[in-house]
Amino acid sequence: MVSFQERSALVPSVESRLPVLLVGHGTRDDSGRQALIDLATAYQKLDTTRPVVPCFLELTGPTILEGIEQCIQQGHTELVVLPVLLFAARHNKFDVTAELDRARLKYPQLHFHYGRHFGIRPEVIELLHDRLQTAEQGDTSGIGRSETVVLLVGRGASDPDANGDVYKLARLLWEGSGYQSVEVCFIGITHPRLEQGFERALLLGAKRVIVLPYFLFTGVLVKKIQAAVELQCQNHPEITFLGLPEIGLHPLLLTLLQEREREAAQGEVSMNCEMCKFRRAALNDSAHDHGHNHGHDHGHGHHHHDHDAPDPYAQLDQYHGRIWNVP
Repeated sequence: MVSFQERSALVPSVESRLPVLLVGHGTRDDSGRQALIDLATAYQKLDTTRPVVPCFLELTGPTILEGIEQCIQQGHTELVVLPVLLFAARHNKFDVTAELDRARLKYPQLHFHYGRHFGIRPEVIELLHDRLQTAEQGDTSGIGRSETVVLLVGRGASDPDANGDVYKLARLLWEGSGYQSVEVCFIGITHPRLEQGFERALLLGAKRVIVLPYFLFTGVLVKKIQAAVELQCQNHPEITFLGLPEIGLHPLLLTLLQEREREAAQGEVSMNCEMCKFRRAALNDSAHDHGHNHGHDHGHGHHHHDHDAPDPYAQLDQYHGRIWNVP
């Protein structure tokens, strides 16, 4: 396996030396918040010639504006902004960029280079395979992969394009793995939910179920997944359930951040937007030419999600009726 140092050497250096704003989703969980700060600290150590500033979209601080103001206080008006997000959903496309637009109104001299999400990359597949292998090495059940179902658990999004990427990731993870199946489920917003994922694994006759949360950091939702795994262990003692933690601070993430920083600083960022519902809505809007510019706020505003609030997508019939609509 190629080492982290060897991978880093393959990533072209960033010559602009612009400060980097790392934008995390945000959580009320202190350990989850600290995880992004730890990631920023580790990323800063790779290159101390420019500041790396962590901030959050919602639920905790520092906010994006506070992070930007920290850079301004150090004399910077041109920044690389990297969303520390797995997929390109609404947060990446609109909520973060809306905050950048608000910052420009307050500080017109600012110029941003907005980077890409992590997306589906060979490094991501390798990372997930490594996590599964580590889980299997600690399992003494003797059950093989042919009798094992992997549940890939995503956060869930109101963007069908992002949800579709989770399924693509699961398929790539399954190919050549030897697992009976890699099934997709979500902890919220979209379907199938985690409970349906467990039901599907049982229907497939799995003797071992490995629950693989596709989350960067811990938080309320990751702990909810862990609690659900413990409940399954109690309800089905005849089946081996292995619950994995979040991805955490992994060297491959740092390598991907290096690549995303270089892309953004050099203006090489591009996205495949053919199946984006926001683009489809813009194309159908004859009164306005949006051009699918992700750098503008399309009126969504800034939402502080409370996961204890009523779930607007809980009912499947209502879900199908509204998911392609743009709020």
